[in-house]
Amino acid sequence: MENIIEKINSLARMRFPFLFLFDYELEDLQVFPLNNLPSEINYFFSNGHFCCDALRVDKELSFHKTPVARSRFSDAFQYCKNEIEYGNSFLLNLTFASEIETNYTLEEIFHSARSPYKILWKDRFVSFSPECFVKIKDDKIYSYPMKGTIDASIENAREKILANKKEEAEHYTIVDLIRNDLSRVSTNVAVTKFRYIDEIVTPEKNLLQVSSEIQGNLPKDWRNQLGNILMDLLPAGSISGAPKEKTCEIIRAAEQEKRGFYTGIAGIYDGETLDSCVLIRFVEKNGDKTFYRSGGGITFQSDEEAEYNELIDKIYVPSF
Repeated sequence: MENIIEKINSLARMRFPFLFLFDYELEDLQVFPLNNLPSEINYFFSNGHFCCDALRVDKELSFHKTPVARSRFSDAFQYCKNEIEYGNSFLLNLTFASEIETNYTLEEIFHSARSPYKILWKDRFVSFSPECFVKIKDDKIYSYPMKGTIDASIENAREKILANKKEEAEHYTIVDLIRNDLSRVSTNVAVTKFRYIDEIVTPEKNLLQVSSEIQGNLPKDWRNQLGNILMDLLPAGSISGAPKEKTCEIIRAAEQEKRGFYTGIAGIYDGETLDSCVLIRFVEKNGDKTFYRSGGGITFQSDEEAEYNELIDKIYVPSF
């Protein structure tokens, strides 16, 4: 890990553009100068950075999902709720891999999905993430945690998601966690936008997603320590929980498998600014099978049925 930190610091100090991919467990840390990017990695960031082949997909998407068994989810959910009742966590992100069958390849999903952040590692995984990890621009660092999802077709959906006490408490918690994380690397941390709503279009239904904006001031020499800054913020608070260290232990025990690159991070440093995302909305190959990873935040107010349905609702490819 120290070698990767120093590599990032060195490239950033020289203002040399690079892409990075970190897995959730921080066991597979990849840094690629943009002038030497492996051909099997494609990316698209909505800020104008992209490297991908042109591919037109004319066929209609066929997409069948087999969610993780309810019994397995129930066991993990109850374990997490017990840990929360014991006071060992007050917010944790529980996730699972669900098998899917689709007529699209990972590459076709990459080109067809609409998302502000898209990463393809051919024959391994594709992520079409709506969630920023951090942005750095003009010596300021920004984060945009996302917590709270509702079917947009529900009557008065916007009002209901904003009035939902469980979702409100979860959002307050994650905003406070991210504020604390940013305070480790920056000063004058402030919430500049709180609980605003974005709409996500999917083939099955449109979803409303609640986010906030948090920012802080970085030291003028932040490029010299960019690798350290990123590591100090990991894992991302929105996909782990609070308190972070103990919650990550509970997650490992509940999920009983490694996440790999799912809920890790990916980002681009262009020599001046940095933009990065959390690797969610994630499809991966495992042998001859394809899996979609999804989940959500669990608190003492969480209802098992609602959380299981949210996991299922998040198994989708956002369409154009």
